[in-house]
Amino acid sequence: MSNATRTFVLLGPLLAFIGLTYLVPFLGVMRWSVTLPEPGLGQYQAALSDPLILSVLVRTLRICTLVTLFSVLAAYAVTLIWVRGSPAQRLAIELCILIPFWISVLTRAFGWLALLSNRGILNEWLQSLGILSEPLTLVRNEFGVIVGMTHYLIPFAVFPLASAMRNLDERALMAARGMGASRARVFRNVFVPMTAAGILGAALVVFVFALGFFVTPAILGGGRSVMVAELIYLYIFQIPNWGLAAAVSVILMVAVGVLLALLMRVMRPPVPR
Repeated sequence: MSNATRTFVLLGPLLAFIGLTYLVPFLGVMRWSVTLPEPGLGQYQAALSDPLILSVLVRTLRICTLVTLFSVLAAYAVTLIWVRGSPAQRLAIELCILIPFWISVLTRAFGWLALLSNRGILNEWLQSLGILSEPLTLVRNEFGVIVGMTHYLIPFAVFPLASAMRNLDERALMAARGMGASRARVFRNVFVPMTAAGILGAALVVFVFALGFFVTPAILGGGRSVMVAELIYLYIFQIPNWGLAAAVSVILMVAVGVLLALLMRVMRPPVPR
């Protein structure tokens, strides 16, 4: 059996499963977008000209960008300790990375709601200490959405960063130290640039995940910070306008596909010559 045949036999069932569960439904959504309520590209024109949809798209991009920035910054610090810390620090970080995967996104969102709401733990604690006279509005706005999404996505940013940090050439760091550079300068001018691929990979992974968030914005945004996934839900189940929802879904899927293609291109290992 040739290598090509063996590869096809091994990957064939997986590709068939992906085609049936992802490609076929997506093609159905694309068909809705150009056939409901009548054939044509009218729903795409409506989606790209409707002020409501455009404002939701802009808000989604803004929130996803901020979430990506905060998640990657936090994950970089966590990963640095995980990769280069002491054994006890590494164990603690591993637990902090793995335990969140055992908790559902719904549970985490309600946990943040209990912590940050006007009568939540944080506001009551600050008021009991006399720091605040009135509770802070920390949920049902973009702040609460960003906090909840960042908390959920930090572990996903850790793994690309860990791969980059573990594969960097330690000799370059030693050479910089040998030439008299301080630890801060080595970190700023050598370590961070050498992990740039991991930073970009983590940013793309987080951004792609953030684009499709539904539960966290719906709970912590309280309907005041609607993102594109929640808008699609509203157009399908409450308004309803399936054709317009399908058009917005296709636009979102195309954006995600472009970002994933960019991720694969950036993260592809160099071919030896």
